[in-house]
Amino acid sequence: MTTTTPRPTGLRDFYENPAVPVASGPSRTLRQARILATALGPATAEHSRTVLDIGCGDGTAAATATPLLTGHRIIGVDWSQDALTRARTHLPYTIRGELTALPLHSASADAVLFSEVIEHLVDPDTALAEIRRVLRPGGHLMLSTPNLAAWYNRALLLAGVQPVFSEVSLRAIHGRPGKEVVGHLRLYTPRALREFVAAAGFEVVGLKGAPFHGVPRPLRPLDRLACARPQLASILLLHARKT
Repeated sequence: MTTTTPRPTGLRDFYENPAVPVASGPSRTLRQARILATALGPATAEHSRTVLDIGCGDGTAAATATPLLTGHRIIGVDWSQDALTRARTHLPYTIRGELTALPLHSASADAVLFSEVIEHLVDPDTALAEIRRVLRPGGHLMLSTPNLAAWYNRALLLAGVQPVFSEVSLRAIHGRPGKEVVGHLRLYTPRALREFVAAAGFEVVGLKGAPFHGVPRPLRPLDRLACARPQLASILLLHARKT
């Protein structure tokens, strides 16, 4: 089955298209925010941290995290002007910038939220290098991305079906379940993600799983159960620190 939706032809145009989804599922966002809140600790007058939400999309992820990060300053960063326009309804601070050269001073942030972004990048190596540059020593990276080795993808591959989350076109879905084109260029297994982040100069503190909101309703209990084992979970939540 092939589902076709008119799309812009260029990669930049694709992400500037208002029809392209820019929000992540609330469950993974909440889990990620809890991990970060524990790592940062409560904010005080002398202890307020700067958190960058890089690839903030429409700001809904930051809005979910804000109650858990009260007192810390959250700044949304995105290259899509349309996304930033929507994000400003949730975030008091936003910056337009690209991951190849973030418009931020070195060692200026205490933490980076990097939710559902790395799978969209042509050059993830430069992105992690820039994130490391803007983080202070010991700063936290909270990264989430789909799991290529999710429990259902293992079964799909055995059946000769293209894995969920993977895409062969920016214009249509071919050879896999689903209808929505979201522009994924890279996918990671837990092992590959750990090795990649460590090679970029980070210490991996932990890796957890989160459910995927697109799983059919009858299978959602099984998907939540799989979160106990990140190797099988739909979404990977990685916590790392700058070394």
